[in-house]
Amino acid sequence: MSLSQAQKKAFRSIGHHLNPVVTVSENGISEGVLAELERALNDHELVKIKLALPERDDRAAMLEELVAQSAAERIQTIGKVALLYRHNPKANPKLSNVKRFEGHHGRH
Repeated sequence: MSLSQAQKKAFRSIGHHLNPVVTVSENGISEGVLAELERALNDHELVKIKLALPERDDRAAMLEELVAQSAAERIQTIGKVALLYRHNPKANPKLSNVKRFEGHHGRH
């Protein structure tokens, strides 16, 4: 599922207001981390994750792995923080970061 540049831009501006909901440490991608990410993507669709690894290459590899495992799309990476998106047609409008912010920015 590919997003348009306009959608990505809108998501980046939403992401600006979000705090990371999942932190991945040097312990790597555990079942717990995947379950947490799965729940976060289901609930919020657009989530920020923190990659608490000192090496940039390690962070990139871990992010690729997370994206592959979760079937999410990477919207943006800034330093140790990545913004991921996965559409959920059944997302709760009160929880979904995309739906919550849509009203604030007008419809696209």
